[in-house]
Amino acid sequence: MALWLNQSSTDGFILLGIFSQSQTDLVLFSAVMVVFLVAVCGNVLLICLIYTDSRLHSPMYFFLSQLSCMDLMLVCDIVPKMATNFLSGQKSISFLGCGVQIVFFASLVGSEGLLLGLMAYDRYVAISHPLHYPVLMSPKVCLQIAGSSWAFGILDGVIQVVAAMTFPYCGLREVDHFFCEFLSLLKLVCIDTSTFEHVLFACCVLMLLLPFSIIVASYAWILGAVLRMRSAQARKKALATCSSHLSAVSLFFGAAMFIYLRPKRYRAPRHDKVVSLFYTVLTPMLNPLIYSLRNQEVMGALRKGLNHCRIGIL
Repeated sequence: MALWLNQSSTDGFILLGIFSQSQTDLVLFSAVMVVFLVAVCGNVLLICLIYTDSRLHSPMYFFLSQLSCMDLMLVCDIVPKMATNFLSGQKSISFLGCGVQIVFFASLVGSEGLLLGLMAYDRYVAISHPLHYPVLMSPKVCLQIAGSSWAFGILDGVIQVVAAMTFPYCGLREVDHFFCEFLSLLKLVCIDTSTFEHVLFACCVLMLLLPFSIIVASYAWILGAVLRMRSAQARKKALATCSSHLSAVSLFFGAAMFIYLRPKRYRAPRHDKVVSLFYTVLTPMLNPLIYSLRNQEVMGALRKGLNHCRIGIL
């Protein structure tokens, strides 16, 4: 085992990437970079608004700030290296760099999935038990929810990176992906990994279905509570508070389930890379837009901030 680790640590990997040097791929790469910049700016702006505007100091926006932090770290873990390799023409990544990508990617995806699930519970409490909401979602409970989400993801990230750094690799070490994705790395391992792949698949099912089950149960209760409301205005307001979260859930879990819950015989590297690009770059850009454009409180905080900047300039 020590020999394998030493051998692996002295060599890196080749990331085959997703773009070629064709004119079409150059345009697509430019579009991805624009999306990346919008994602970074949008999430940074949303975090700043939430922490500087007192009207946004509530559990829902606290969780949203954690979601933006995860999205920001995710795009910064993946895109800069991908862009550097594409622009330089070099496709290499060091063994250590690959391990860093794996631990951050796995940790952030796992954390975000559970956080989205627990955010659905927050919406259930807000709609079904509004009078008890300050007690049921106290600052202590919010910190516990956010902390458990981070811990859940980090545990998964540590398990994956330990496995990745101890497996023996051989051959050309060409990873058919644009970042060090663990399932793609397993194809380069010199020993039989079928048992480990079955365990990994079971873990992926657990990590996706656990938060998804929380979401389904929470929204079933929410739907029951909404149907019992007598006021059409109250029903409309309740559904409006859930629409942004449902949009974010659909984007994240749709892509993640396509990648990790498909049978192995139906997997194609090209499809995996396209869908991975969707939820590692596009989804982090869309999340702050979804929560901002559909939310009057966030738009009000943004207008207030812009007015302060305008007054400061004058």
